[in-house]
Amino acid sequence: MSRSKPASSAPPVYLALGSNLGDRAGHLRAAVAALREQAGATVFAASAIYATDPVGIAGAPVFFNAAIGLRTALSADELLTVCLAIEAAQGRRREPGAGWASRTLDIDLLLYGDLAITTPRLTLPHPRLAQRAFVLVPLAEIAPEFNLLGRTLAAWAALVGDAGVRPTGERLDR
Repeated sequence: MSRSKPASSAPPVYLALGSNLGDRAGHLRAAVAALREQAGATVFAASAIYATDPVGIAGAPVFFNAAIGLRTALSADELLTVCLAIEAAQGRRREPGAGWASRTLDIDLLLYGDLAITTPRLTLPHPRLAQRAFVLVPLAEIAPEFNLLGRTLAAWAALVGDAGVRPTGERLDR
């Protein structure tokens, strides 16, 4: 993986983290540690951890969700590869055609600076970012003024609301 540009000059990257199986907060914190190690990431912002009602998974356990801001010398595609490997290392199993399912860890690449791309592997900004309270609430906490499609993330979060998203009292960075 190339590390051609120093992380300090790299664009801000925002990720959503989620877990609803096992030690949910532990999985989220382990993901942050793994991103620092495996992606050479410098984490500059970390949200609180939120308990969120499952979306699209009837009867599933409550999710813990959070967001982080980081800088890395990896490209968006390289970072996606690292995220998928971290998920797998923490027990995430992706079954073809299974759709949404409970998981030990989910890492979604939401924003990579102002990059807009669509490839078979990756779409940026994340295509459902502006529709999901469980993503927008923690993300707006750490990047309220980031502009997405003519609105700040804080404005998108206010538009979507926070139904089903509750603070746990825990921080991701503790």
